[in-house]
This record gives sequence, structure tokens and C-alpha cells, in this order.
Amino acid sequence: MKTNRLFLLIALLFGVQFSAEAQQSKVIVPDLSTVQDNQKWSAFNRDISYNGNVHVDAKTGDGLLILKDVEFQNGTIELDIKGKNAPGRSFVGVAFHGANDSTFDAVYFRPFNFRNPERNTHSVQYISAPQYGWYKLRTEHPGKYENKVTPVPEPDEWFHATIQVTYPEVKVYVNHSAKPSLVINQLSNRKKGWIAFWVGNNSEGWFKNLKIIPEAN
Repeated sequence: MKTNRLFLLIALLFGVQFSAEAQQSKVIVPDLSTVQDNQKWSAFNRDISYNGNVHVDAKTGDGLLILKDVEFQNGTIELDIKGKNAPGRSFVGVAFHGANDSTFDAVYFRPFNFRNPERNTHSVQYISAPQYGWYKLRTEHPGKYENKVTPVPEPDEWFHATIQVTYPEVKVYVNHSAKPSLVINQLSNRKKGWIAFWVGNNSEGWFKNLKIIPEAN
């Protein structure tokens, strides 16, 4: 009887270890040093460079750097982002559930509003392109799809973003806060698609430490 119990305990321990390893193996950490490899990434309306982090340059119109061959459904997207304290010229974030260069959902930040007491409720924004842009959402649903961020980062410094997607709910956390800065329900009916770094009109951005954790099936 004691021998059987010992074998059972060993089996349980190996089972727990295998389960943990299996869960960890699902974490996707893209090699950002390959961002200029067209087989792995696709840039839209931007020039891309890498120097320890990804730099997406500024141009008129929105820009994307799409990660190929990763289809994201539900789960968590984590990364570090840096914009700058330039009013109207720093929109930086992540697009997901993308279908093409004009059809995607996105969460992005306006760093220049982080510490502006009159504009800080416009610090983090959800959009669903092409139908639901920021202006339409702000006009028709004021305060519902954007918010201030907590804790408040410095506008010119790196900050950590965690985006949890459980369709249709999206929660956005900043700098490992236990309290989400934004909670919304997606407006699109797309439940999966590509992930991309996203920058807005006349904006450049810096990105690093991207990690994708798909929800366990």
C-alpha cells in the first residue's frame, strides 16, 4: 500500500510539472531583432529600425508593424511602450484581431495627456477600425472607450502595458497595476487575427519586451 501511494505521489508531482511546462510553452516571445525580416513582419506606412528596441518612425496617417504567422484570439498581450510629450503627435499602442491594414481593433495611449489634468481622461483609447474611430466614439459615447491611466507614467518614459482580451471584454493595465485603466467590450465581431505595433498620425513610437500569452483552451 505504501509503495502504491509513493508511485501515486510521484505521478502527481510529474503531472504538475508537465502541466506547468505545457502552459509555459504557450507563451510567445517574438524576436524583435528580426523586425526588418519581411518573412516574419509586415510594415504598413512606416519605416522600421531596431537598436535594442523597435522604433517606428513618424509619417502622415496611421502605421502598423504586423507580426506574421501568429493568430491571436483570447489571452494577454504584454509589452513596454514609449511615446513622447508632444501634444497631438504621440499616439502609440497595439492593434489586435487584425484582418488587413485597415481592419483591426486597437488599444493605444496618448502620453502627452498622462499628466495633463484637463486632458488626462483621454490617456488610453480603444478603437475598432475602420468603423469606430476615436472621434466617433468620443462624440457618440463620451468617456466609455477612453480613460486616464493609473498609475500615471511620465510622458517621455517607458511604461508597461498589459492588455487582457477575453472576447468581447478587453482590460488594459498600466505598470503592473492591479486596477485596470480601461475596461470595454469590443465593437467588432472579429474574435481572432494578427497582432501589430500601432502608431497614429504623425507619430513615432518605441516598443520592446513583447510577450503574448494565449488563453489556455
